[in-house]
Amino acid sequence: MRRSRWVACVALLAALVLLAAGCGGRQPETGQQTKKITIGYIAWDEAIAVSNLYKVLLQRQGYQVQLTELEAGPTYAGLAQGNIDLFMDAWLPQTHADYWAQYHDRLEDLGVWYDQATLNIAVPTYLTDVNSIEDLRGRAAEFNGTITGIDPGAGLSRVTRDQMIPQYGLTGQYALQTSSTTAMLASLERSINARSPIVVTLWHPHWAYAKYPIKDLQDPRGAMGQAEQIHAVGRKGFSADFPDVTGMVHEFRLDDRQLASLENDINSAPKGQEEAAAARWADAHPEVIASFAPGR
Repeated sequence: MRRSRWVACVALLAALVLLAAGCGGRQPETGQQTKKITIGYIAWDEAIAVSNLYKVLLQRQGYQVQLTELEAGPTYAGLAQGNIDLFMDAWLPQTHADYWAQYHDRLEDLGVWYDQATLNIAVPTYLTDVNSIEDLRGRAAEFNGTITGIDPGAGLSRVTRDQMIPQYGLTGQYALQTSSTTAMLASLERSINARSPIVVTLWHPHWAYAKYPIKDLQDPRGAMGQAEQIHAVGRKGFSADFPDVTGMVHEFRLDDRQLASLENDINSAPKGQEEAAAARWADAHPEVIASFAPGR
């Protein structure tokens, strides 16, 4: 009889333990409690720069930070599925309009940190008689019928292909050659070194404007769109799971000079040393960091 009571007590205790564990399982720790966060980014220079800066600052706060590089479409899909927590380079309302329309109900807009983002068609400054996109018409042979672009999934590529080329009557004269930002910049540099004609897709903010003698072509028809805003976007539930990070993001702002400096430092670093370059930049600009991440 005593043994039966003892077994019953043990069984009851085990049941209570399992019940407590089960209740705990229904209330998982938030991202801030686990100190783990995944930041998605696209291969645009401001995205690389800002994502590495946030990685440095969050690691200094004890977070385990994973950076994941994808094209824009998969990045938005990853956010919507909850596989990516944060994305710092959402161009709205135009460049990423398709992705926002598809996924916005499963995302959180965490605010604007840069408001003069533009999509552009650019040429070297030594092409003195090419100053407008309209000047490209009838001169395809000089440019080998090619507009040198970036990755095919980029909103800039879509706007160039679907809006700019047809609106300026360039269909059949020029084709958009997509590859990657790195390949586009390499082609630009080769052409400039040879002083040969080239037309590329580019955007502000970008360090290339400081490094190379290039100019934006006027866009009298507005095919490339108006100045846009760069937003930080989180997965659904981000602000509840990461309240401290959300506070940082809400206060985050960089002007043209600050962003160009950060981009240039990271772009000048050897491949694989982007995080170290971001850390050096943060240490050299404590007043900027203090404006959105006091004490970091």
